[in-house]
Amino acid sequence: MTLDGGDAETVRRAIETGDPLPGTDGFAGEVDGALVRGVLGRRPLFVDDADDESVANGEESWAFDPTELDSPRSLPAGTRRTPDGRETQVWTLPDPEPTTNHDAAVADLRTAIRESASHLPDGDIAVAFSGGVDSALVAALVDGPCYVVGFPDSHDVEAARTAADAMGVDLTVVELTHDAIERAVPEIVAATGRTNAMDVQISLPLYLVAERVAADGHTHLAVGQGADELFGGYAKVAKAPDDPRVEAETVRGAVREMVHSLPDQLERDVLSLRGASVEPVAPLLHDAVVEAALPLPGELLVDDAGTRKKALRLAAREWVPDSVADRDKKAVQYGSLASRELDRLARQAGYKRRMDDHVTQYVESLVSEE
Repeated sequence: MTLDGGDAETVRRAIETGDPLPGTDGFAGEVDGALVRGVLGRRPLFVDDADDESVANGEESWAFDPTELDSPRSLPAGTRRTPDGRETQVWTLPDPEPTTNHDAAVADLRTAIRESASHLPDGDIAVAFSGGVDSALVAALVDGPCYVVGFPDSHDVEAARTAADAMGVDLTVVELTHDAIERAVPEIVAATGRTNAMDVQISLPLYLVAERVAADGHTHLAVGQGADELFGGYAKVAKAPDDPRVEAETVRGAVREMVHSLPDQLERDVLSLRGASVEPVAPLLHDAVVEAALPLPGELLVDDAGTRKKALRLAAREWVPDSVADRDKKAVQYGSLASRELDRLARQAGYKRRMDDHVTQYVESLVSEE
């Protein structure tokens, strides 16, 4: 396979026109001898920086999987790289003016969600389901079996059960254990090349639910990735400009900051899921949905009452019960308790909180034992 996502003709047109959102769910690979990676980095692509001789000869060492290269470097999102090693930024994210017609904006978002659902891939698709609006909407679009992962007393397991009851969907609970975490950590590091605590904490529930999905015979796992970034799901966005974690002066500006963080996050998530032998499907990151999200005004991202992802919640009511559409949820590493329990394991192993980045040190110790 030389192109992951999209098709060669669509990508050629996107190169010629500079269209960053040509109607795909992301693409990366080789087209007409050059490497390309779409604007949001939804598909990972790596080049081998150690292979200077091949570049000099007009050849290229590259891969979708970084473990196949000696010195992998992620090709930046939106980039085209020619055989001589020259990289050009071909696509940048559009920055439209905010829409003033709120009803029309929500209607456009609903249309975009339907468009995304019409492009679901062939294959046996399961759904990563945590009971929040993002995964509930994906479950309604995909209509596949749902899986939630977490420790028995976790927020996500309880939320998923009540949402599944409200929606009448089939739910499988994948219970996390300390043994599973200790086994999975080195496998996640091997797949992603990352050992920092936050990346591993986020990857753990994704990886372990994907393992179960693959074991049950499913080839794809549908996820709600991108919704928090595109639609204003983070508390730090809602608090802009008063939260020091964002630089923007407005909620809308803070959302754009989050969208620009997607390439790095999606690379981690895709590699984690592929490491567990399933292919990710992210309906809320289809070009049509991204295009509908970008012009949303601040009031449809976070309303005056502090409700986050306002537009997405309004649009989702066409597919999910109001009680689910309006529900708040925690980030997966916290809602599943994966973060808490990885920290507990680190401390039990002697890596105390007074130590610098103690969880990362613990992760590195597990890898060194392999």
